[in-house]
Amino acid sequence: MEETKPQTGEGTNADDVQADADQLGLKLAEYENKIGEMRDVLLRERAEIENQRKRLQRDLEQARKYANERLLGDLLPVFDGLEHGLLADTTDTAALREGMDLTLKALLKVGEANGLKAIDPIGQPFNPEQHQAMTMVEAAGKAPNTVVSVMQKGYVLNERLLRPALVAIAKAPGA
Repeated sequence: MEETKPQTGEGTNADDVQADADQLGLKLAEYENKIGEMRDVLLRERAEIENQRKRLQRDLEQARKYANERLLGDLLPVFDGLEHGLLADTTDTAALREGMDLTLKALLKVGEANGLKAIDPIGQPFNPEQHQAMTMVEAAGKAPNTVVSVMQKGYVLNERLLRPALVAIAKAPGA
């Protein structure tokens, strides 16, 4: 028996190849469009990130530039008080002292409102984390290592030591 071969004409084969090529061409065009869209999205996202980076940098510069604005605004009345005190022509030391006292109170109020707290440790045990011992003195009736006088107050800013208090502490009897 003779084998029958399926009939394949050259025209049919060329048509199939052409149809496959057309189909591949359409898929290629579709993928090129998708790549183009993805490239556009990528470029837009890069531009957005760059704009956001510039915006954040500008905001950071503004924050640094005006970080002390509130503090300095709070200090303006203190400046005014000092200027008025200097302009006053008086020999009355009591009035001058009262003006200085009011100015100091206003200044301390501004400091406290901005997180500043004074360290005035008279009578407290010596604390090397907040005090700096300048001298040891004999002090009757005081326990050893107790602060007996403050030469300069220390300050803490928001629970962080800004400046230690300079103190004199009691030494042990006979030491």
